[in-house]
Amino acid sequence: MIIREFSETPITKRVSEPKNRGAAYRNGAKRCLDIALVVMSLPIALPLILGMMVLVSFSGGNPIYRQKRLGRGGRVFNMYKIRTMVPGADALLEDHLCKNREARREWNERQKLKCDPRITSLGCFLRKSSLDELPQLLNVLKGDMSLVGPRPMMVDQRSIYPGTAYFELRPGITGPWQVSDRNESSFAERAAFDRRYLMSLSFSQDLSILLKTVSVVLRGTGY
Repeated sequence: MIIREFSETPITKRVSEPKNRGAAYRNGAKRCLDIALVVMSLPIALPLILGMMVLVSFSGGNPIYRQKRLGRGGRVFNMYKIRTMVPGADALLEDHLCKNREARREWNERQKLKCDPRITSLGCFLRKSSLDELPQLLNVLKGDMSLVGPRPMMVDQRSIYPGTAYFELRPGITGPWQVSDRNESSFAERAAFDRRYLMSLSFSQDLSILLKTVSVVLRGTGY
């Protein structure tokens, strides 16, 4: 199967190493910063995660959602989120796309829907506030992800991603695409964000993105 090929075969084609003053940061300091900031956030993040898990569990099903995503080098990992969708969401999506031609067009272009029938009322709030992504702090500690990086890509999206910069980096909880006008950009345009981020990677850029993320969360423009 195609998915198995992705999970067992890392991406070896690399973008040329960016020649900038951020090389030392990229090769070690960035990972140290990730761990330090995650550990510092745990006293606040853990109670929030536990509280959300309790609320979501009232609707039935596992409150933690795991999904296969592509990481650095093309390796597959399990990304964690608070569940925001109804049970049987995949079948519901396919049925909705089959019945709605405009929704199919939107999905093919952006790989998401503005009016997604799978998302619960609580899930809508969690997504807009980005609280559903807090469990990804565990992915950061494990080394699957970074606090800042490309938006994590699903395995079956590899064939429609027009670039290679993504595979040079750990995907991020936030990143340049995540703090942009996300609802107005196509999936393919993510490659340009990833390329620019890779070529200008630095501590100051990551700090700027983290600060912009706070603004995005406060405005409720997540998802």
